[in-house]
Amino acid sequence: MNDPSEASREAASPSFECVVMKFGGTSVEDAAAVRRLCRLVARPSPQRPVVVVSALAKVTDQLMNAGGAAAAGHLDSAREILQVLYRRHETVASGLVKGDERSRLFRQFADDFKALDKMVLRIASEKALIPRMQDSLLGAGESLSSILVQSALQAAGVDATLVDARECIVTDAAHTRATPLWDETNKRLQAIVLPSLEAGQVPVMGGFVGATRDGIPTTLGRGGSDFSASIVGAGLHASRIEIWTDVDGILTTDPNLCPDARRVARMSFDEAADLAYFGAKVLHPATLLPAVRSNIPVWVLNSRNPECPGTEIVAFCEPADGVKAITAKRGVAIVDVEPVRWFAPELLREVFDVFERHQHSLDLLSASRGSLSLLVSSVSGLPAIAEELKGMANVRWENHKALVCLVGEQVRRRPEIASQAFRAIGDIEVRMICQGASERNIGFLVDESRAEGAVQRLHRAFFSNSEPAVANTSQAMCQAEGAWL
Repeated sequence: MNDPSEASREAASPSFECVVMKFGGTSVEDAAAVRRLCRLVARPSPQRPVVVVSALAKVTDQLMNAGGAAAAGHLDSAREILQVLYRRHETVASGLVKGDERSRLFRQFADDFKALDKMVLRIASEKALIPRMQDSLLGAGESLSSILVQSALQAAGVDATLVDARECIVTDAAHTRATPLWDETNKRLQAIVLPSLEAGQVPVMGGFVGATRDGIPTTLGRGGSDFSASIVGAGLHASRIEIWTDVDGILTTDPNLCPDARRVARMSFDEAADLAYFGAKVLHPATLLPAVRSNIPVWVLNSRNPECPGTEIVAFCEPADGVKAITAKRGVAIVDVEPVRWFAPELLREVFDVFERHQHSLDLLSASRGSLSLLVSSVSGLPAIAEELKGMANVRWENHKALVCLVGEQVRRRPEIASQAFRAIGDIEVRMICQGASERNIGFLVDESRAEGAVQRLHRAFFSNSEPAVANTSQAMCQAEGAWL
């Protein structure tokens, strides 16, 4: 893959500063949310905004449901879902624009939903939702949202112009998880978006979507609208990227588990990526790659509370703060692989090959002289994997586990952090304790039913003035008998 920073530097930086403002689904979910968006974009600023929007909240899921229903032969159900979405977009538009503009917008929606109806008819006739068709179907949510937001901004007095992201974000043909072709994408952004900014306009584009060199629609994967914002920010040499959500930034843990969760004021790109990987819901794991390579700060902000300073994510943070946040990744399974004779490098390679053939990603790995332990996010496919490895190794697994992680710069280098964590959860059975190659996280594998309690205890231990629970501290540092890779 080309380096986005290398490609981005090839184009001359503009003479002005711009900011990419990405608004998630809950920030465009209804007319009130879109009005808040308009006020934020219209605020006086020395930076010229580029607006990237997700589909309205839950629309992508509903489009996926429509495609699945059509593929299963339930065409009436698929069409009913589209009708509900059609009426919802008209309702939101009615609360934002009036007169001729509303009539024009309604005609646009009618044309777009006729195209979607033809799409589900084709899916039903083929009895399959192939990846290429899925991309065309799901990408419609962002297209509809961008059309709606551009019209609302115009009605609010902002000179907004619509930009089709599929003309700017050039990708490979890996449908449903496409990768940008950086050189071409940056050239397109410079050619298409910069002139609008130079003319004082506000470009509005959908996230999540792109297209191949031949113009075939693709998507960047679920959550890819954040990735789109980062791609656009890097390509335009933005001074900052703002991710507008419905929370006050990145918090020390899930506020549904701990109502006293605190806002993290500042963290590094690596810390944020670890949080995303280990279960935090604020950011898509791939979001930060273009930004970190171009050294562009990313801010996570709350569209419902815009006065809150949010969380700034930068290339590097001093490690003095210790633990920044605690996550819990549920639905994890542990897979034990025991060789029939001995553990040889050939077996390790074969295990990896088998998991890859079955498209089964591995979260973590622990190896010892006599066994191999793997963490996976799903048990589907494990019976087939066990059958394929039969004769070479015995495969067993336990599901309903959760991986609880402490994340912060260099936490692994500070033994007092592990000691404090053990005191807090010492009476909870820990299946594995994970201190891997990354210095930014320490993980504990526990039964899923104990995850909530573990997070709450750890949060009290690290983020409140109360004393951590004192319990049995004789837990072994690594119950998996091996070093984490």
